[in-house]
Amino acid sequence: MREDPRTPLLVGVGAVQQREDDPARAREPLELMLDALARAAEDAGSRALLARADRIEATRGFWDYADPCRVAAERLGAARARTCVAEVGVLQTTPFGRAAAAIAAGEADVVLVMGGEARYRQQRAVRAGVEAPLSRHGDSAPDLVLRPNREIVSPLEIAAGLHMPVGQYAMIENALRAADGQDLDAHRRSVAGLWARMSEIAAGNPDAWSREPLAADAIREASAGNRMLAFPYMKLHNSQWNVDQAAGLAFTSLATARALGIPRERWVFVRAVAESNHMVPLVERRLPHRCAGFARAGERALAAAGLELGEVAHVELYSCFPSAVRVQARELGLDEARPLSLTGGMTFAGGPLNNFVFQALVRMARVLRADPGSAGLLTAVSGILTKQGVSLWSTEPGPRPFRFEDASAAAAREVETLRVVAGATGRGEVAAYTVLFDAVAPARSVLLCDLEDGTRTLATSADPALAERAQREELCGRALRVAAGEAELA
Repeated sequence: MREDPRTPLLVGVGAVQQREDDPARAREPLELMLDALARAAEDAGSRALLARADRIEATRGFWDYADPCRVAAERLGAARARTCVAEVGVLQTTPFGRAAAAIAAGEADVVLVMGGEARYRQQRAVRAGVEAPLSRHGDSAPDLVLRPNREIVSPLEIAAGLHMPVGQYAMIENALRAADGQDLDAHRRSVAGLWARMSEIAAGNPDAWSREPLAADAIREASAGNRMLAFPYMKLHNSQWNVDQAAGLAFTSLATARALGIPRERWVFVRAVAESNHMVPLVERRLPHRCAGFARAGERALAAAGLELGEVAHVELYSCFPSAVRVQARELGLDEARPLSLTGGMTFAGGPLNNFVFQALVRMARVLRADPGSAGLLTAVSGILTKQGVSLWSTEPGPRPFRFEDASAAAAREVETLRVVAGATGRGEVAAYTVLFDAVAPARSVLLCDLEDGTRTLATSADPALAERAQREELCGRALRVAAGEAELA
Protein backbone atom coordinates (compact mmCIF):
# COMPACT_ATOMS: atom_id res chain seq x y z
CA MET A 1 0.00 0.00 0.00
CA ARG A 2 1.30 3.44 -0.94
CA GLU A 3 2.20 5.48 2.14
CA ASP A 4 0.38 8.77 2.50
CA PRO A 5 2.88 11.62 3.10
CA ARG A 6 0.38 13.22 5.50
CA THR A 7 0.34 10.17 7.79
CA PRO A 8 0.91 11.39 11.37
CA LEU A 9 3.80 9.85 13.27
CA LEU A 10 5.17 10.01 16.78
CA VAL A 11 8.90 10.25 16.11
CA GLY A 12 10.42 11.42 19.37
CA VAL A 13 9.70 10.83 23.06
CA GLY A 14 11.41 12.13 26.16
CA ALA A 15 10.84 11.60 29.87
CA VAL A 16 12.49 13.52 32.69
CA GLN A 17 12.52 12.62 36.36
CA GLN A 18 14.06 14.76 39.10
CA ARG A 19 14.56 13.65 42.69
CA GLU A 20 16.52 16.54 44.14
CA ASP A 21 16.05 17.01 47.88
CA ASP A 22 17.44 20.55 47.89
CA PRO A 23 14.65 22.79 46.52
CA ALA A 24 17.22 25.49 45.70
CA ARG A 25 18.89 23.10 43.26
CA ALA A 26 15.73 21.48 41.90
CA ARG A 27 14.42 22.70 38.55
CA GLU A 28 10.93 24.09 38.17
CA PRO A 29 8.24 22.44 35.96
CA LEU A 30 8.92 24.60 32.89
CA GLU A 31 12.58 23.61 32.80
CA LEU A 32 11.68 19.95 33.16
CA MET A 33 9.23 20.23 30.24
CA LEU A 34 11.79 21.96 28.03
CA ASP A 35 14.33 19.26 28.90
CA ALA A 36 11.76 16.61 27.96
CA LEU A 37 11.24 18.21 24.53
CA ALA A 38 15.00 18.30 23.99
CA ARG A 39 15.17 14.61 24.85
CA ALA A 40 12.33 13.89 22.43
CA ALA A 41 14.33 15.54 19.66
CA GLU A 42 17.40 13.53 20.60
CA ASP A 43 15.28 10.39 20.58
CA ALA A 44 14.12 11.22 17.06
CA GLY A 45 17.70 11.90 15.99
CA SER A 46 16.82 15.37 14.74
CA ARG A 47 17.27 18.51 16.80
CA ALA A 48 16.09 20.41 13.72
CA LEU A 49 12.48 19.35 14.18
CA LEU A 50 12.12 21.56 17.29
CA ALA A 51 12.60 24.82 15.36
CA ARG A 52 10.14 23.58 12.73
CA ALA A 53 7.27 23.25 15.19
CA ASP A 54 4.01 24.64 13.85
CA ARG A 55 2.23 24.04 17.14
CA ILE A 56 3.29 23.55 20.74
CA GLU A 57 0.72 22.25 23.21
CA ALA A 58 0.80 21.63 26.97
CA THR A 59 -1.56 20.37 29.64
CA ARG A 60 -1.93 22.64 32.65
CA GLY A 61 -0.56 21.33 35.93
CA PHE A 62 -0.32 22.75 39.44
CA TRP A 63 1.85 25.54 37.98
CA ASP A 64 0.46 28.92 36.90
CA TYR A 65 2.59 29.89 33.88
CA ALA A 66 0.48 31.98 31.51
CA ASP A 67 1.82 30.34 28.34
CA PRO A 68 4.71 27.90 28.80
CA CYS A 69 4.38 26.93 25.14
CA ARG A 70 5.37 30.43 24.03
CA VAL A 71 8.47 30.21 26.22
CA ALA A 72 9.24 26.88 24.59
CA ALA A 73 8.76 28.37 21.11
CA GLU A 74 11.19 31.19 21.91
CA ARG A 75 13.79 28.86 23.41
CA LEU A 76 13.56 26.43 20.51
CA GLY A 77 13.56 29.05 17.76
CA ALA A 78 10.08 28.01 16.60
CA ALA A 79 8.97 31.54 15.77
CA ARG A 80 5.89 30.51 13.82
CA ALA A 81 4.52 28.05 16.37
CA ARG A 82 0.98 28.59 17.63
CA THR A 83 0.43 27.70 21.27
CA CYS A 84 -2.29 25.84 23.14
CA VAL A 85 -2.80 25.02 26.81
CA ALA A 86 -5.35 22.41 27.87
CA GLU A 87 -6.82 23.11 31.30
CA VAL A 88 -7.40 20.41 33.92
CA GLY A 89 -10.55 18.57 32.89
CA VAL A 90 -9.48 18.15 29.26
CA LEU A 91 -8.53 14.58 28.36
CA GLN A 92 -4.81 13.98 27.96
CA THR A 93 -5.53 12.14 24.72
CA THR A 94 -6.86 15.42 23.28
CA PRO A 95 -3.49 17.14 22.63
CA PHE A 96 -2.04 14.24 20.67
CA GLY A 97 -5.37 13.58 18.96
CA ARG A 98 -5.35 17.22 17.87
CA ALA A 99 -1.71 16.93 16.81
CA ALA A 100 -2.31 13.90 14.62
CA ALA A 101 -5.49 15.37 13.14
CA ALA A 102 -3.75 18.64 12.26
CA ILE A 103 -0.89 16.79 10.58
CA ALA A 104 -3.25 14.50 8.65
CA ALA A 105 -5.24 17.54 7.45
CA GLY A 106 -2.14 19.39 6.27
CA GLU A 107 -2.54 22.10 8.91
CA ALA A 108 0.81 21.32 10.56
CA ASP A 109 3.96 19.37 9.85
CA VAL A 110 5.52 19.30 13.33
CA VAL A 111 3.60 19.43 16.62
CA LEU A 112 5.25 19.31 20.03
CA VAL A 113 3.35 18.27 23.15
CA MET A 114 4.63 18.62 26.71
CA GLY A 115 3.54 18.35 30.32
CA GLY A 116 5.25 18.33 33.67
CA GLU A 117 5.10 18.81 37.41
CA ALA A 118 7.52 19.57 40.25
CA ARG A 119 5.42 18.70 43.28
CA TYR A 120 8.30 16.89 44.99
CA ARG A 121 10.32 20.11 44.73
CA GLN A 122 7.45 22.04 46.28
CA GLN A 123 6.96 19.45 49.00
CA ARG A 124 10.64 19.58 49.96
CA ALA A 125 10.52 23.39 50.05
CA VAL A 126 7.53 23.34 52.42
CA ARG A 127 9.30 20.91 54.72
CA ALA A 128 12.43 23.08 54.71
CA GLY A 129 10.41 26.24 55.29
CA VAL A 130 11.74 27.93 52.16
CA GLU A 131 10.27 29.15 48.88
CA ALA A 132 10.39 27.28 45.58
CA PRO A 133 9.23 30.03 43.23
CA LEU A 134 8.27 29.69 39.59
CA SER A 135 9.83 32.02 37.04
CA ARG A 136 7.63 34.61 35.40
CA HIS A 137 7.43 34.92 31.62
CA GLY A 138 4.80 37.57 31.01
CA ASP A 139 1.05 37.23 31.13
CA SER A 140 0.16 36.80 27.46
CA ALA A 141 -2.48 34.14 26.92
CA PRO A 142 -1.89 31.15 24.64
CA ASP A 143 -3.30 31.30 21.12
CA LEU A 144 -5.83 28.70 22.24
CA VAL A 145 -7.05 27.49 25.64
CA LEU A 146 -9.01 24.23 25.88
CA ARG A 147 -11.49 23.99 28.76
CA PRO A 148 -14.04 21.38 29.90
CA ASN A 149 -17.65 22.34 29.20
CA ARG A 150 -19.01 21.31 32.61
CA GLU A 151 -17.82 20.81 36.17
CA ILE A 152 -15.93 17.59 36.80
CA VAL A 153 -17.24 17.19 40.36
CA SER A 154 -20.71 18.31 41.38
CA PRO A 155 -21.22 20.86 44.17
CA LEU A 156 -23.21 18.22 46.07
CA GLU A 157 -20.18 15.90 46.12
CA ILE A 158 -17.98 18.70 47.42
CA ALA A 159 -20.54 19.60 50.09
CA ALA A 160 -20.52 15.96 51.24
CA GLY A 161 -16.76 16.11 51.82
CA LEU A 162 -15.68 14.48 48.54
CA HIS A 163 -13.02 17.08 47.83
CA MET A 164 -10.39 14.60 46.66
CA PRO A 165 -10.83 11.95 43.95
CA VAL A 166 -9.96 9.10 46.33
CA GLY A 167 -13.43 9.39 47.90
CA GLN A 168 -15.37 9.09 44.67
CA TYR A 169 -13.17 6.31 43.28
CA ALA A 170 -13.57 4.42 46.58
CA MET A 171 -17.33 4.65 46.09
CA ILE A 172 -16.98 3.22 42.58
CA GLU A 173 -14.83 0.43 44.00
CA ASN A 174 -17.44 -0.48 46.59
CA ALA A 175 -20.23 -0.41 44.00
CA LEU A 176 -18.16 -2.66 41.72
CA ARG A 177 -17.59 -5.14 44.54
CA ALA A 178 -21.30 -5.23 45.33
CA ALA A 179 -22.21 -5.74 41.66
CA ASP A 180 -19.82 -8.70 41.57
CA GLY A 181 -21.32 -10.19 44.74
CA GLN A 182 -17.82 -10.39 46.23
CA ASP A 183 -17.31 -10.39 50.00
CA LEU A 184 -15.22 -7.65 51.56
CA ASP A 185 -12.18 -9.76 52.45
CA ALA A 186 -11.96 -11.42 49.05
CA HIS A 187 -12.30 -8.02 47.43
CA ARG A 188 -9.49 -6.51 49.49
CA ARG A 189 -7.24 -9.41 48.51
CA SER A 190 -7.99 -9.17 44.80
CA VAL A 191 -7.48 -5.39 44.66
CA ALA A 192 -4.23 -5.64 46.59
CA GLY A 193 -3.10 -8.38 44.22
CA LEU A 194 -3.81 -6.19 41.20
CA TRP A 195 -1.80 -3.34 42.70
CA ALA A 196 1.05 -5.64 43.74
CA ARG A 197 1.35 -6.69 40.11
CA MET A 198 1.47 -3.01 39.18
CA SER A 199 4.40 -2.51 41.54
CA GLU A 200 6.23 -5.42 39.89
CA ILE A 201 5.76 -3.78 36.49
CA ALA A 202 7.06 -0.46 37.85
CA ALA A 203 10.18 -2.24 39.09
CA GLY A 204 11.04 -2.92 35.45
CA ASN A 205 10.26 0.60 34.23
CA PRO A 206 13.39 2.79 34.28
CA ASP A 207 11.27 5.95 34.44
CA ALA A 208 9.13 4.85 37.41
CA TRP A 209 9.15 7.00 40.53
CA SER A 210 9.15 3.96 42.83
CA ARG A 211 10.82 0.76 41.61
CA GLU A 212 10.43 -1.36 44.73
CA PRO A 213 8.01 -4.25 44.20
CA LEU A 214 5.51 -4.68 47.03
CA ALA A 215 3.72 -7.76 48.26
CA ALA A 216 -0.07 -7.72 48.26
CA ASP A 217 -0.08 -7.86 52.07
CA ALA A 218 1.89 -4.62 52.27
CA ILE A 219 -0.72 -2.90 50.11
CA ARG A 220 -3.73 -4.45 51.85
CA GLU A 221 -2.78 -3.91 55.50
CA ALA A 222 -2.57 -0.62 57.36
CA SER A 223 0.87 0.56 58.46
CA ALA A 224 2.69 3.78 59.29
CA GLY A 225 3.22 4.42 55.59
CA ASN A 226 -0.08 2.99 54.41
CA ARG A 227 -2.99 4.52 56.29
CA MET A 228 -6.62 4.35 55.22
CA LEU A 229 -7.75 7.34 53.12
CA ALA A 230 -11.24 6.38 51.98
CA PHE A 231 -12.52 2.87 52.55
CA PRO A 232 -11.42 0.55 50.98
CA TYR A 233 -8.46 2.58 49.72
CA MET A 234 -5.19 2.85 51.59
CA LYS A 235 -2.42 5.28 50.67
CA LEU A 236 -0.80 2.63 48.46
CA HIS A 237 -3.94 2.46 46.33
CA ASN A 238 -3.71 6.19 45.67
CA SER A 239 -2.12 8.01 42.72
CA GLN A 240 1.23 9.52 43.73
CA TRP A 241 1.31 13.08 42.42
CA ASN A 242 4.10 14.46 44.62
CA VAL A 243 6.62 13.79 41.88
CA ASP A 244 8.95 15.80 39.65
CA GLN A 245 8.29 14.36 36.21
CA ALA A 246 7.86 15.69 32.69
CA ALA A 247 7.34 14.30 29.21
CA GLY A 248 7.86 15.62 25.71
CA LEU A 249 6.38 14.23 22.50
CA ALA A 250 7.29 15.12 18.91
CA PHE A 251 4.80 14.43 16.11
CA THR A 252 5.48 14.91 12.40
CA SER A 253 4.05 13.95 9.06
CA LEU A 254 5.61 10.99 7.30
CA ALA A 255 6.95 13.34 4.61
CA THR A 256 8.59 15.60 7.18
CA ALA A 257 10.09 12.64 9.03
CA ARG A 258 11.71 11.55 5.80
CA ALA A 259 12.88 15.08 4.95
CA LEU A 260 14.51 15.40 8.37
CA GLY A 261 16.16 12.00 8.05
CA ILE A 262 14.43 10.54 11.08
CA PRO A 263 15.21 6.80 11.02
CA ARG A 264 12.33 4.49 10.18
CA GLU A 265 12.83 2.52 13.39
CA ARG A 266 11.88 5.60 15.42
CA TRP A 267 8.46 5.92 13.79
CA VAL A 268 5.33 5.07 15.78
CA PHE A 269 2.08 5.38 13.84
CA VAL A 270 -0.88 7.09 15.50
CA ARG A 271 -3.56 4.67 14.32
CA ALA A 272 -6.62 6.25 15.99
CA VAL A 273 -7.84 8.31 18.91
CA ALA A 274 -11.42 8.18 20.19
CA GLU A 275 -12.89 10.18 23.04
CA SER A 276 -16.14 10.61 24.89
CA ASN A 277 -16.56 14.05 26.38
CA HIS A 278 -20.11 13.46 27.58
CA MET A 279 -19.85 14.64 31.19
CA VAL A 280 -22.02 13.18 33.95
CA PRO A 281 -20.93 13.71 37.58
CA LEU A 282 -20.70 10.53 39.62
CA VAL A 283 -23.66 11.42 41.82
CA GLU A 284 -25.97 11.45 38.77
CA ARG A 285 -24.95 8.05 37.32
CA ARG A 286 -27.55 5.35 37.94
CA LEU A 287 -24.85 2.67 37.83
CA PRO A 288 -21.73 4.20 39.40
CA HIS A 289 -19.58 1.17 38.54
CA ARG A 290 -20.27 1.33 34.78
CA CYS A 291 -18.72 3.59 32.14
CA ALA A 292 -20.31 3.36 28.71
CA GLY A 293 -17.96 6.03 27.38
CA PHE A 294 -15.05 3.59 27.51
CA ALA A 295 -16.97 0.84 25.75
CA ARG A 296 -18.00 3.16 22.94
CA ALA A 297 -14.63 4.94 22.65
CA GLY A 298 -12.86 1.59 22.56
CA GLU A 299 -15.13 0.31 19.79
CA ARG A 300 -14.69 3.48 17.75
CA ALA A 301 -10.90 3.52 18.16
CA LEU A 302 -10.48 -0.14 17.19
CA ALA A 303 -12.77 0.22 14.17
CA ALA A 304 -10.97 3.37 13.02
CA ALA A 305 -7.60 1.67 13.37
CA GLY A 306 -8.74 -1.51 11.63
CA LEU A 307 -7.75 -3.61 14.64
CA GLU A 308 -9.33 -6.33 16.73
CA LEU A 309 -8.80 -6.22 20.48
CA GLY A 310 -6.99 -9.56 20.30
CA GLU A 311 -4.38 -7.98 18.03
CA VAL A 312 -3.36 -5.47 20.72
CA ALA A 313 -0.24 -6.77 22.44
CA HIS A 314 0.50 -3.90 24.82
CA VAL A 315 -1.94 -2.10 27.12
CA GLU A 316 -1.66 0.91 29.39
CA LEU A 317 -4.87 1.76 31.25
CA TYR A 318 -5.15 5.01 33.15
CA SER A 319 -4.41 3.96 36.69
CA CYS A 320 -5.24 6.67 39.23
CA PHE A 321 -7.05 4.11 41.42
CA PRO A 322 -7.80 0.37 41.16
CA SER A 323 -11.47 0.94 40.32
CA ALA A 324 -10.48 3.05 37.30
CA VAL A 325 -8.39 0.18 35.93
CA ARG A 326 -11.00 -2.47 36.70
CA VAL A 327 -13.90 -0.53 35.18
CA GLN A 328 -11.92 0.24 32.04
CA ALA A 329 -10.84 -3.37 31.59
CA ARG A 330 -14.44 -4.54 31.76
CA GLU A 331 -15.84 -1.91 29.45
CA LEU A 332 -13.07 -2.50 26.90
CA GLY A 333 -13.36 -6.28 27.14
CA LEU A 334 -9.86 -6.85 28.53
CA ASP A 335 -9.03 -9.80 30.77
CA GLU A 336 -8.14 -8.42 34.21
CA ALA A 337 -5.58 -11.21 34.60
CA ARG A 338 -3.42 -9.88 31.74
CA PRO A 339 -0.90 -7.05 32.29
CA LEU A 340 -2.88 -3.81 32.14
CA SER A 341 0.08 -1.46 32.38
CA LEU A 342 3.54 -0.93 30.94
CA THR A 343 4.52 1.77 33.42
CA GLY A 344 3.40 0.22 36.69
CA GLY A 345 0.60 2.70 37.23
CA MET A 346 0.23 6.04 38.91
CA THR A 347 0.90 4.83 42.46
CA PHE A 348 4.31 3.45 41.58
CA ALA A 349 5.40 4.94 38.25
CA GLY A 350 4.24 8.37 39.44
CA GLY A 351 1.02 10.23 38.70
CA PRO A 352 1.74 13.86 37.85
CA LEU A 353 -1.57 15.72 37.96
CA ASN A 354 -2.28 16.27 34.28
CA ASN A 355 0.38 14.59 32.16
CA PHE A 356 0.65 10.96 33.25
CA VAL A 357 -0.66 9.84 29.85
CA PHE A 358 2.29 11.60 28.20
CA GLN A 359 4.67 9.72 30.52
CA ALA A 360 2.86 6.52 29.62
CA LEU A 361 3.11 7.25 25.89
CA VAL A 362 6.88 7.59 26.23
CA ARG A 363 6.96 4.11 27.70
CA MET A 364 4.50 2.77 25.11
CA ALA A 365 6.61 4.08 22.22
CA ARG A 366 9.73 2.43 23.57
CA VAL A 367 7.98 -0.89 24.12
CA LEU A 368 6.48 -0.85 20.62
CA ARG A 369 9.84 -0.05 19.01
CA ALA A 370 11.35 -3.01 20.86
CA ASP A 371 8.54 -5.23 19.53
CA PRO A 372 8.27 -4.27 15.83
CA GLY A 373 4.90 -4.91 14.24
CA SER A 374 3.01 -4.89 17.52
CA ALA A 375 0.13 -2.61 18.50
CA GLY A 376 -0.59 -0.83 21.76
CA LEU A 377 -3.66 0.63 23.46
CA LEU A 378 -3.37 3.66 25.76
CA THR A 379 -6.25 5.25 27.66
CA ALA A 380 -6.94 8.51 29.46
CA VAL A 381 -9.43 9.57 32.12
CA SER A 382 -10.50 13.03 33.15
CA GLY A 383 -12.23 13.53 36.47
CA ILE A 384 -14.03 10.65 38.14
CA LEU A 385 -14.24 8.47 35.02
CA THR A 386 -16.05 11.55 33.71
CA LYS A 387 -14.37 11.63 30.29
CA GLN A 388 -12.81 8.72 28.47
CA GLY A 389 -10.05 8.56 25.87
CA VAL A 390 -8.69 5.57 23.93
CA SER A 391 -5.75 5.65 21.52
CA LEU A 392 -4.06 2.99 19.38
CA TRP A 393 -0.44 2.90 18.25
CA SER A 394 1.85 0.65 16.23
CA THR A 395 5.21 0.56 14.46
CA GLU A 396 3.51 -0.28 11.18
CA PRO A 397 0.79 1.67 9.33
CA GLY A 398 -2.74 0.34 9.43
CA PRO A 399 -5.14 -0.31 6.57
CA ARG A 400 -6.94 2.99 7.20
CA PRO A 401 -5.83 6.61 7.59
CA PHE A 402 -5.73 8.20 11.03
CA ARG A 403 -9.07 9.24 12.53
CA PHE A 404 -9.90 11.26 15.65
CA GLU A 405 -13.30 9.88 16.65
CA ASP A 406 -15.92 11.46 18.91
CA ALA A 407 -17.91 8.87 20.86
CA SER A 408 -19.70 11.44 23.04
CA ALA A 409 -23.14 11.09 21.46
CA ALA A 410 -23.01 7.29 21.59
CA ALA A 411 -22.06 7.41 25.28
CA ALA A 412 -24.83 9.94 26.02
CA ARG A 413 -27.42 7.55 24.61
CA GLU A 414 -26.34 4.82 27.03
CA VAL A 415 -25.48 6.56 30.30
CA GLU A 416 -28.54 6.39 32.55
CA THR A 417 -28.93 9.26 34.99
CA LEU A 418 -31.07 10.04 38.01
CA ARG A 419 -32.39 13.37 39.19
CA VAL A 420 -30.35 14.50 42.16
CA VAL A 421 -31.97 16.26 45.12
CA ALA A 422 -29.76 18.01 47.68
CA GLY A 423 -30.76 17.62 51.32
CA ALA A 424 -33.49 15.12 50.49
CA THR A 425 -35.61 13.28 53.05
CA GLY A 426 -37.03 9.80 52.52
CA ARG A 427 -36.43 6.07 52.45
CA GLY A 428 -34.29 4.24 49.96
CA GLU A 429 -31.21 2.08 49.60
CA VAL A 430 -27.45 2.50 49.36
CA ALA A 431 -26.10 2.58 45.78
CA ALA A 432 -22.48 3.21 46.81
CA TYR A 433 -20.59 4.45 49.83
CA THR A 434 -17.23 5.13 51.44
CA VAL A 435 -15.79 6.12 54.80
CA LEU A 436 -13.50 9.15 54.69
CA PHE A 437 -10.60 9.23 57.14
CA ASP A 438 -8.97 12.16 58.92
CA ALA A 439 -5.42 11.13 59.85
CA VAL A 440 -5.99 7.65 61.32
CA ALA A 441 -9.63 7.96 62.41
CA PRO A 442 -12.87 7.82 60.40
CA ALA A 443 -14.23 11.33 59.84
CA ARG A 444 -17.53 10.56 58.13
CA SER A 445 -19.41 8.02 56.07
CA VAL A 446 -20.70 9.22 52.70
CA LEU A 447 -23.56 7.31 51.08
CA LEU A 448 -24.94 7.57 47.56
CA CYS A 449 -28.65 6.92 48.08
CA ASP A 450 -31.41 5.86 45.70
CA LEU A 451 -34.72 7.02 47.19
CA GLU A 452 -38.10 5.37 46.77
CA ASP A 453 -39.41 8.26 44.67
CA GLY A 454 -36.76 7.56 42.00
CA THR A 455 -34.45 10.41 42.94
CA ARG A 456 -30.84 10.26 44.09
CA THR A 457 -29.08 12.09 46.91
CA LEU A 458 -25.81 12.08 48.81
CA ALA A 459 -26.04 11.67 52.55
CA THR A 460 -23.44 11.65 55.30
CA SER A 461 -23.10 10.34 58.82
CA ALA A 462 -20.63 11.13 61.60
CA ASP A 463 -21.69 8.03 63.57
CA PRO A 464 -18.52 6.03 64.44
CA ALA A 465 -20.56 2.84 64.72
CA LEU A 466 -21.78 3.20 61.14
CA ALA A 467 -18.24 3.90 59.93
CA GLU A 468 -17.00 0.74 61.66
CA ARG A 469 -19.89 -1.30 60.29
CA ALA A 470 -19.31 0.00 56.76
CA GLN A 471 -15.79 -1.50 56.82
CA ARG A 472 -16.87 -5.00 57.82
CA GLU A 473 -20.32 -5.39 56.19
CA GLU A 474 -21.63 -4.76 52.70
CA LEU A 475 -23.76 -1.63 52.78
CA CYS A 476 -24.59 -1.45 49.07
CA GLY A 477 -28.23 -2.43 48.66
CA ARG A 478 -29.04 -1.86 52.32
CA ALA A 479 -32.20 0.03 53.22
CA LEU A 480 -31.78 3.41 54.86
CA ARG A 481 -33.53 6.57 55.90
CA VAL A 482 -32.31 10.01 54.87
CA ALA A 483 -33.36 13.18 56.65
CA ALA A 484 -32.00 16.52 55.37
CA GLY A 485 -28.80 14.94 54.12
CA GLU A 486 -28.14 12.77 57.19
CA ALA A 487 -28.21 8.99 56.72
CA GLU A 488 -29.27 6.19 59.05
CA LEU A 489 -29.50 2.51 58.16
CA ALA A 490 -33.05 1.18 58.43
